[in-house]
Amino acid sequence: MHLIYNISVASYSLAIKIAALFNPKAKEFVLGRKNIFKELKTIPQRDNVYWFHCASLGELEQGKPVIERLKKTDPSIQVLITFFSPSGYKYGKDYEIADFVFYLPIDTQKNAKKFIELINPKKVFFIKYEFWYHYLFQLKEKNIPTFLISGVFRKKQLFFKWYGTTHREMLSCFTHFFVQNKTSKKLLNTLGFKNASITGDTRLDRVYQNSLFPKKPALIEQFVNNKKTIILGSSWPEEEKIIANFIKSTKKDYQFIIAPHNIDENRIKNIVELIKVDVLKYSDASIKNINEYKTLVIDNIGILANIYQYTDIAFIGGGFSGSLHNVLEPASFGNVILFGPKHDKFDEAEELLEINGAYNISDTDDLLAIINHLESGTNLTDFQEKNKNYIKNNKGATTKILKELN
Repeated sequence: MHLIYNISVASYSLAIKIAALFNPKAKEFVLGRKNIFKELKTIPQRDNVYWFHCASLGELEQGKPVIERLKKTDPSIQVLITFFSPSGYKYGKDYEIADFVFYLPIDTQKNAKKFIELINPKKVFFIKYEFWYHYLFQLKEKNIPTFLISGVFRKKQLFFKWYGTTHREMLSCFTHFFVQNKTSKKLLNTLGFKNASITGDTRLDRVYQNSLFPKKPALIEQFVNNKKTIILGSSWPEEEKIIANFIKSTKKDYQFIIAPHNIDENRIKNIVELIKVDVLKYSDASIKNINEYKTLVIDNIGILANIYQYTDIAFIGGGFSGSLHNVLEPASFGNVILFGPKHDKFDEAEELLEINGAYNISDTDDLLAIINHLESGTNLTDFQEKNKNYIKNNKGATTKILKELN
């Protein structure tokens, strides 16, 4: 099993190098790791480093409440953050609380040993996912406390398969598991791991905090102009086709915002062509022209979380592929949530469905039916208040984690 793991990692490393010849993201992945060990040697006074590993930007957002509370408690902590993906690194490297931000070198025994010797972490935190065999065993060998934050375990994962020996061994490297739910703790218990606590999801703390003190994009505020607004957030082509059909056929007086998951030039161009009329790109918007349009396409990164404060209904992407994006951000501002049919892996989506704060849709007819249903109520805010309360009632994971760490 160890041999298979090493072959898989080596094969992935070779494949990504080949892909880098013609794929920009793969090229970023490779180039970002090229001089990683030289850069690591520039870290001064490595005696109080807390290392946080995040797969991508979403996991960083999940880790931020813990990072910021730890740093506030002990300003001498040097926060080092690593990312696996280029998108995570690209938008996480400017995080002001972090002292150092790097790509994580490919998981080989040589890389893991060299990396950990160079950074000499005092404590290590893996956020939600990503289990790297050689890194974890180097940490275990050096007796460095290692924690999983906001972990989620499911029976279908390799840890719980008869052939998942290597993955089960990785779990033995963790000092403690901070998991989101009872199911995760029970599954760990079945493997003999009793060092687990149900602390919840730190994303709830993050989105709640942001909802109290959001940035206010002036152009978005002017575009919405106190009108009812539907947003398509982190969308993929499936959701974009549905919303485009609705926009072109409806006579309802809504403003529309589309914020795609992928904002490369071709994707933005395709969305604009799909809507055809009355559509404006955010990069072309100004105070003078923004109120002339009904649909705004967001072609930059970093403002979506704050746009939700101006919208009423949020149709979230990824629900047709099984990779549902963040529904907690719009819920924290009281948006009614909509998403596609593949959401069973996301506890927060299931819980929002149970309280009628979210609705599952498959096509444009479903979208129209749900909007009609929402409009038939005495007040849309009755629906929206449920989601605000869901966030308030379930936050607090960060406090629980810090209490356990102390």
